[in-house]
Amino acid sequence: MARQALHGVNLAGWLNLEQWVTPELFAGTGTLDEQGLIMTLGDDLYRELINEHRNTFITQTDFKLIARRGFSAVRLVVPWYVLGHGGPDPGRNVGCIERVDAAFEWAQACNLKVLLVLGISPGAHGEEDLLSAADRTRRSAMLSVVSALAQRYAHQSTLFGIEVANEPIAQHRKGFFGITEGVPMHTLRNYYRDAYEAVREAAGLDCRVVLPDANLPGAWRGFMATRRYENVWLDCHLYHYDATVDATGPAGAATLVSRSRNTLARAEKNGLPVMVGAWSAALPFADSLMTPEGRIALERVYCAEQIAAFDALPAWFFQTWKTSGHLSGWDSRIALSSFERSMLR
Repeated sequence: MARQALHGVNLAGWLNLEQWVTPELFAGTGTLDEQGLIMTLGDDLYRELINEHRNTFITQTDFKLIARRGFSAVRLVVPWYVLGHGGPDPGRNVGCIERVDAAFEWAQACNLKVLLVLGISPGAHGEEDLLSAADRTRRSAMLSVVSALAQRYAHQSTLFGIEVANEPIAQHRKGFFGITEGVPMHTLRNYYRDAYEAVREAAGLDCRVVLPDANLPGAWRGFMATRRYENVWLDCHLYHYDATVDATGPAGAATLVSRSRNTLARAEKNGLPVMVGAWSAALPFADSLMTPEGRIALERVYCAEQIAAFDALPAWFFQTWKTSGHLSGWDSRIALSSFERSMLR
């Protein structure tokens, strides 16, 4: 019998701060990232702020509501300093491994699976820096955290898999002579291979190893699809909020969904199982003639068509479970509020 597909939500902005999820944490600081908060607030106020946020933004009640809503999994991004002083030197950042432990306990109680993702706070040190071949110390630090997380949660029945990075952007050619910013493909491939070995050594073959497509869904043909590599998945993030499409009606929404289908078709040619780690109801900016009510109605049509497009996938995760501002295109409690529970299973 085929394994039932997982349908879940991201827990964005909880352990890995994101300004768009909880803008109130950054209000009046003149910064948009966690490193900026540390510099602006100082260690004591920063620790007080982040501990209060982590203790209250997502709780066991949220996990119960996620399960009750019909979802079967959560995608949890943790910062590279998640282990605190038990891992690579976190500097002034505050670790949060006890919160991850709690998440697994809550997931167990609610019969939810957890996809654990190693990410970082946006800002000065992006994933491009941490994966850089020129800075082997940081790259080694990421691998050590991947290994530690795999070992710590390997025997948890709720562990769905470990995603070895969150949203790295790979370099690619632009025109005849230009190259975009990002991680060189050979660097990213080498990191993925090393992270795979780290997970396998710590957790065996049962733990899925999930690889972000780095915004190049067609660039992984045959990569880690041989018999040497087992239980490896490819993750596509499908956002279209910045697309140049007239999204003031159903035809525009259908065009965007068609783009998602094409992206997934390219990704599936690589030979790996493909999942969608993040998608949303957010449409490109509408003109002034569209009412807020009309936009919300169109976003719901857009959501329904995307869910239908993902029907054959083994897993998808909406971005995100909650935002403090109840953003209609991103907050699942709003965007998916009109959907029957059975549609989300």
